[in-house]
Amino acid sequence: MIALTESLVDTLAPNSAAAKNGRDLVKKNKLTKLHKSEDDSLIFGECAGSGKSGYSCSADFRESDTPLVRCNCPSRQFPCKHGLALLYAYAGGAAFTVAEVPADLEAKREKAEKRSARKAAQEESAATAEAPAKPKKINKAAWAKKIKAQLEGLEMLEKLVLSFIRGGLGTVDKRSVTQLREGVKSLGNSYLPGAQNELRGLTLALEQAVKAGDVQEQVYAGALERLLRIHALIRKGRPYLEAKLEDPDLTPDIESPIEEWLGHAWQLSELQAHGLVRANRELIQLAFHSYDDGARGEYVDAGYWLELDTGEVHRSLNYRPYKAAKYIKSEDSTFHAIRAGELYVYPGTWNRRIRMEQTSMEEVLESHRQRARETAETSVAEAVKKVRGELKDPLGNKSPVLLLHAAAIQATADGQPVLVDHAGAKLQLGDVIGWQATTPLLRVLPQEALSDAVFVLLFQHDPLQQRLVAQPIAIIQPTGITRLW
Repeated sequence: MIALTESLVDTLAPNSAAAKNGRDLVKKNKLTKLHKSEDDSLIFGECAGSGKSGYSCSADFRESDTPLVRCNCPSRQFPCKHGLALLYAYAGGAAFTVAEVPADLEAKREKAEKRSARKAAQEESAATAEAPAKPKKINKAAWAKKIKAQLEGLEMLEKLVLSFIRGGLGTVDKRSVTQLREGVKSLGNSYLPGAQNELRGLTLALEQAVKAGDVQEQVYAGALERLLRIHALIRKGRPYLEAKLEDPDLTPDIESPIEEWLGHAWQLSELQAHGLVRANRELIQLAFHSYDDGARGEYVDAGYWLELDTGEVHRSLNYRPYKAAKYIKSEDSTFHAIRAGELYVYPGTWNRRIRMEQTSMEEVLESHRQRARETAETSVAEAVKKVRGELKDPLGNKSPVLLLHAAAIQATADGQPVLVDHAGAKLQLGDVIGWQATTPLLRVLPQEALSDAVFVLLFQHDPLQQRLVAQPIAIIQPTGITRLW
């Protein structure tokens, strides 16, 4: 069995309430008859419930490092609070005596093993079969209809944007906001979620400004950025869709996010077919934050990960629509190294989205941190050059993240932190507007934590000051990783 920690158990909980309830059961001594199997692959026990008889719960590690938690309570949560309590008790050092596995539990384990064996045999048979798998049939008529609807949507969007621009941002009023809102609704039938989200974000920002009676310069700058992205999507999307309409077998562009902007939801099988899956990769999480994306109408859980094999920084994104948020498990930060049997990398440019399958966890070692430090950029000039190259792409990542080695952190005359590389080049650090501030935290860290350190930086262009903002979100030292978010 792996060495369980409370932070690892936290990641298994379906939500924070379930985790709290599980901890409370341990504190109230509700667990009894705590046992483990002779080979340490199973822990089991009983937990007092609301009825006279308690519930039987267990955690099985025979198949993988991620436990299969079982409980005979009626809860629809998985794992339930009783199973979590069992895990918290083990992680907290409670005494588990070796005992024979109950017959009913052993029967369930055998059934699970047989299912796993059948699945493995089927996968092996499919992999070794001589006949290639039949390609998924496409309803070409429906497919062509969708593309025509997308082209019509782009045309409608172009007319709306041109009309809005001719009026000028300085004349924005309730009427123009209403027209934009109607445009957002109209795009709902055009299969263009990327464009619809950008237009909705523009509408929300201008609507709030009009209600406040003060359209500030910051709002104008943000509106201009969204208008530029919409224009780029129209300019790039139209010829791309026209080419697909003429050639249904055209290979999709996997080097840019254009397909996702145009509404394509990538399936794992598609990513695999296009060679976008990597086997047996090791990653560590550098930063994590959750935020409310009003333009998408969703809560977003975003994790930034370093793939140790390649030195690439990726993003994991978990979307929770407002209406269904309470039914979808939120992601959480993790402080373990992750071994992914399959790492799916979505099309894109910088900090590409990833999804991990067949995962296992282990403690982050000094060797992991050393590898992370070796992948960092060492030159301020080179780092800024790469970031600016990405920001020039209208459909690229507008908040790219990279690792940069710092010889030291100094301060300007007004106390602003400045990163200095080993060649003496300097990069002023700051906080991106609208994001959680982190630069004030640098003042409370000891100087040795800031010297010869690798900084995880999030970049963004400030259109008002016409400068590049570099915000530190984590610091990597040989002895540990300090997260500032």
